Amino acid sequence: MLPTSPLTIPELLLLTITVVGLALIVSNRLRADLTALLVLIALGVSQVLTPQQAFSGFSNSAVITIVGLFVITAALEQTGVVQWVAARLAGLSGRHEGRMVAVFMGAGALLSLVMNNIAAGAVLLPAAVRVARQAEVPPSKLLIPLSFGTLLGGMATLFTTANIILSGNLVAQGQAGLTMGDFLRSGGPLVLTGAAYMLLLGRRLLPARDSVGHAALPEVDLRATYQLDERLWEVRIPPAATVAGRTLAQGRIGATTGATVLAIWRGREALLHPEPDAVLHGGDLLLMLGREERVRQLETAGLQIGRNGAHSSGARSGLPVELAEVVIGPRAPAIGKTLKELHFRAKFGLTVVARWREGRSYRTDVGDYPLEAGDALLMTGPSERVRQLAAEPGFIVLHTPAPAPPGGRKALWAALITALVLTLSALGWVATAEAMLAGAAGLVLTGCISMDDAYRAVEWRVAALIAGLLPIGTALVATGLGERLGGALAGSLAAYGPLALIAGLFLVTIAVTQLVGGQVASLIVGPVAVSTALQTGVNPQAVAVAVAMACSVSFLTPIAHPVNILMMGPGNYRFSDFFRVGLGQAIVAFLTMLVVMPLAWSL
Repeated sequence: MLPTSPLTIPELLLLTITVVGLALIVSNRLRADLTALLVLIALGVSQVLTPQQAFSGFSNSAVITIVGLFVITAALEQTGVVQWVAARLAGLSGRHEGRMVAVFMGAGALLSLVMNNIAAGAVLLPAAVRVARQAEVPPSKLLIPLSFGTLLGGMATLFTTANIILSGNLVAQGQAGLTMGDFLRSGGPLVLTGAAYMLLLGRRLLPARDSVGHAALPEVDLRATYQLDERLWEVRIPPAATVAGRTLAQGRIGATTGATVLAIWRGREALLHPEPDAVLHGGDLLLMLGREERVRQLETAGLQIGRNGAHSSGARSGLPVELAEVVIGPRAPAIGKTLKELHFRAKFGLTVVARWREGRSYRTDVGDYPLEAGDALLMTGPSERVRQLAAEPGFIVLHTPAPAPPGGRKALWAALITALVLTLSALGWVATAEAMLAGAAGLVLTGCISMDDAYRAVEWRVAALIAGLLPIGTALVATGLGERLGGALAGSLAAYGPLALIAGLFLVTIAVTQLVGGQVASLIVGPVAVSTALQTGVNPQAVAVAVAMACSVSFLTPIAHPVNILMMGPGNYRFSDFFRVGLGQAIVAFLTMLVVMPLAWSL
């Protein structure tokens, strides 16, 4: 039953601040990290918390653990260890679709055990697209399974943001924290049943769509059929050229050379698949497919073969060019900036033809829109420029070649330090926060990552979000509102037994996760769930593990987790694809949890 006593003023203030904060996060009116800091300030100014309590999130062990994990992940990437492991795993996939799904789900889950889910997805994404191309399988058949694999793997490890936060909630209320073993015995079976669902049923619900680049140019098999590296060219039409002002048919460009005009872009607009009556203008840039000796014939008509006016019949002028698909990563420095603000073309020598976002392709004024995480860009330019872009942080270039095996002292040190840190933390010999921070320091001392790169590796937006919202948990305990809400849940669910309580909290957390993401869900639901467990006498560690795993059930919408957003462009997915495939995945996770939790925790 709900308590009959009225809410106190501190409880009312806390409830108001929390509801307004969540509303701002859900509506996207303000950035989530800014909202979190405003919540922190409001809790202090309203005197719901003391200044020390309000700012305690920045020294919380959960934040320290996450910061250390970001640095360790970046060091593994910079030294090539993770890319090499990803390539070896991709090499096991063969050409059978079912086997590829199994390998990439397993690879995503495996890497998520020791690194951030988003980083695991970003590392495996180019490999998955490359393998799909080689096997002539649409990338959409692999990328949702990859995304879901990283989320499932996050259920079986302590090193997931929500799991770290739930462990901190237990400690904050005087209980023992969680260990790696707690999540392995509970989340491991969910990984297995989740993979089985995808292999037996889920993969049959996946759409068969190609990525943004191939969707834009569907009749062109960019590599296998046309040997793209040798036959893709950029041709500029000077204002004085004889073909300026004529249509494609009148200019007889295709008839003269036997080459195909794939696209025309003019200033700020791209025209893909131009019709024969398309009029050519001076200054237009043509993307053409054909043999070099044929395309070079256009130089006699005054057309320029190359970029920025550079052309020579005796030199290739940096050609051949490459049609590249590039995804903006979740931690990209370019997020929020336009291509013009980045001086993208001047810096990289690449022309962006189209942008794909949330199921739509944009081909006009592409350079004027601020970039967002998960945006897919179709661009063209010299091959060496594409390789240069691949080395830039935050730009995930698809179709990149398999990385060479890592070598040298740095890769060895990175692997050894990571293994040592994970072992010490998993065995409980060293506190997790201390182990992560020590590991990050060790990687800097051994030269695996520089101090500046370590600072850049930390996703400070995530750190600010967590540090800003963690005081809500403190306030829930300090004001008694958490106990009050826990009592309400206990009265409605506990009468049916511990498993009913855990099941109810699991479902509530899933619902909240779809709206605000697992990180915020863990910060809001976690303290209440632990309070509920303590009031009902149910094992609080079991409740915390169940809620933490539910925060990873981000299967129903792409916005529930950044790794889903990352896959949308390359997979050419729509919002409905995630719900269609993810609903069954969520149901399987829930049913497996009902079976596993009583066995793992003797409920």
